[in-house]
Amino acid sequence: MSLAISRSPMPMNEPVRSYAPQSKERASLQARLKQMSGEVIDIPLFIGGKEVRTGKLGQSVMPHRHSHTIAQFHQAGTAEVNQAIDSAVTAQRDWARLPWEARASVFLKAADLLAGPWRDTLNAATMMGQSKTCHQAEIDSACELIDFLRFNVSFYEQLLREQPRSSAGMWNRSEHRPLEGFVFAVSPFNFTAIAGNLPSCVALCGNTVVWKPASTAVYSAHFIMQIFREAGLPDGVINLVTGSGGAVGDPVLESPHLAGIHFTGSTRVFHQMWRMVGDNIDKYTSYPRLVGETGGKDFIVAHRSADPAALVTAIVRGAFEYQGQKCSAASRAYIPSNLWPQVRDRLVAEVEGIRMGDVADFSNFMGAVIDGNSFRTQADAIEQARTASDASILVGGGCDDTEGYFVRPTIIQTSNPSYRTMCDELFGPVLTVHVYDENQWLETLDVVDRTSSYALTGAIFAQDRYAIEQGLDALRNAAGNFYINDKPTGAVVGQQPFGGGRASGTNDKAGSILNLLRWISPRTIKETFAPPRDYRYPFMG
Repeated sequence: MSLAISRSPMPMNEPVRSYAPQSKERASLQARLKQMSGEVIDIPLFIGGKEVRTGKLGQSVMPHRHSHTIAQFHQAGTAEVNQAIDSAVTAQRDWARLPWEARASVFLKAADLLAGPWRDTLNAATMMGQSKTCHQAEIDSACELIDFLRFNVSFYEQLLREQPRSSAGMWNRSEHRPLEGFVFAVSPFNFTAIAGNLPSCVALCGNTVVWKPASTAVYSAHFIMQIFREAGLPDGVINLVTGSGGAVGDPVLESPHLAGIHFTGSTRVFHQMWRMVGDNIDKYTSYPRLVGETGGKDFIVAHRSADPAALVTAIVRGAFEYQGQKCSAASRAYIPSNLWPQVRDRLVAEVEGIRMGDVADFSNFMGAVIDGNSFRTQADAIEQARTASDASILVGGGCDDTEGYFVRPTIIQTSNPSYRTMCDELFGPVLTVHVYDENQWLETLDVVDRTSSYALTGAIFAQDRYAIEQGLDALRNAAGNFYINDKPTGAVVGQQPFGGGRASGTNDKAGSILNLLRWISPRTIKETFAPPRDYRYPFMG
C-alpha cells in the first residue's frame, strides 16, 4: 500500500543520436547489426509469462534482402488465443490492485533499458526487419518509444489528480478504474514505437492485454516484449500472440471479456473489426472501447507566396522518408502555377539523387518497401500512370524486386485533381502532384478538403499570413495534425499529439492524456459526514 502522493519524474524528449561517421554510437550499432544479421532466432508466443511454441511457423525476412531469413515465429490458433485471453483476465485482478506507482515503475524502467543497453538491439531489429535507415529507426524504435513510456506515466499521474469539487459536509472523489476485461492491441509494421505503445499505455492504466503485432514486424515486437519482461512486467499483463488476423482476431472478438481495442492499421481492417463488435454487442460484459488510427491520404498545399526551397525539402522528406510507409506521409501535393517551374526542376534533381538500398549502408536515404504485396501495389499504380491520358511520370518509376522490394521514389504529375493516386492510399514512395492556377487558391483549398475520405495529416506552405489563416479555416476537418511551413510527418510525443478523423480513425491522440482517458472507467464516490436523520424537507413544515 502506498503511503505517499507521488510525483513521477518530469519527462523530457529523448535526444536523437546522429550516427555520424566516426561516432561511437555508429560503430556500436553497426556491430550489433552485424551480429544480429548472422543469426536466425526462434520467436515463441508469450502467454502468461511462458514461452509457447505451436510448430506452425512464419518467417521474418529482410525486406531489402528478402532471401535472408532473420527469424522464424510460432503462430497462434484458437486454443492459444483463448489461453491468452484467460491469462489476461486472470492477471488483471492483481495488476489493477497494484499502486499506480508500481505499474508506472515498470514502464519507466523499460524506458531506461531502451535508452541504454537495449537501444542498439531494438534499432537494429527495426532496421533489419522493417528496412528502416539508422535515422528512421532511431527516431522511432528508440526515441519515440522511450518518449511514449515516460510521457504516458506523467499523463497518467495528471489524470489521477483530476478530482471533483466537494460541498460542505461531504467529500467527492473519483476513482480512475481500468476497464472490466482485457484490451486487444493490434499494432502495425511501420512504427516500432506504436507497437510498443499500444499495449503499454493500456497496461499502465491497470488493464491487461492480448497483443497481436503485424506479421511483418514480429521480429522487433519480440525484443519489445523482452524489454518489458526485463523491466519486471508481471506474467499475463501483456500477452504477445502472433498469427494471421482472422486466426487471432476472430476468437478475441467473440470473447465476452473484450473491453477495448487499441488498433493501428488499415481502414478496411478497422471497419471489419468494428462491424464484428457490433454483431457481437450482446455478448460483451460492457461496451468495448474502440480506438483506431487507420489510413491517410496526406497533403501538402502551397500558396503562391510559398518558399520554393522549403517546399521542395518538405516534399522530399515528407513523401519519401521510410519509403512513404508512414500514415502521415505526404502522398498528394498541390503546387501553384507561378512556383511550379522552379519547384519541378528542384524536385526532379533531388529525387534523382536519392540513394536507396540495404539500410546497413548508412549512406542510403531509403530502403525497401515492406513486402511483395506492397511492392505490387506501388508497381501497379506506377504502370497505370505511364499509360494514363491525364497523368505522367515526372521522375522515378523504377521497380525491382530481384533482391529486395525496391521502388524508386516516384512523382506522378496529373492534370486531374481526382486522379486515382490523388485519392487512394498507396502507402509507398509515390507522390502525386497537381499544378493549379495560382489565382485559384480558395477553390484549391476546397478541392483538397473534398478529394479524400481521410483526414490524418496535412501541411500548408505560405508566407502570406492571410493565406495561412484561410487554409486553417478551409481545412479545419481535413487533418487531425496540421503543419504550417513544415512536412506533415514527424509528430513528437508530448508536443504534437497524433491522430486524425474521418476515415483516418477515432482521433484519440496518441502521445497525450486524451488517449489514456479511453482506457479508464471512472467511479464517482460521495461520502457524507453527517447524514440527515429525518426524511422531511423544510418546505413541508
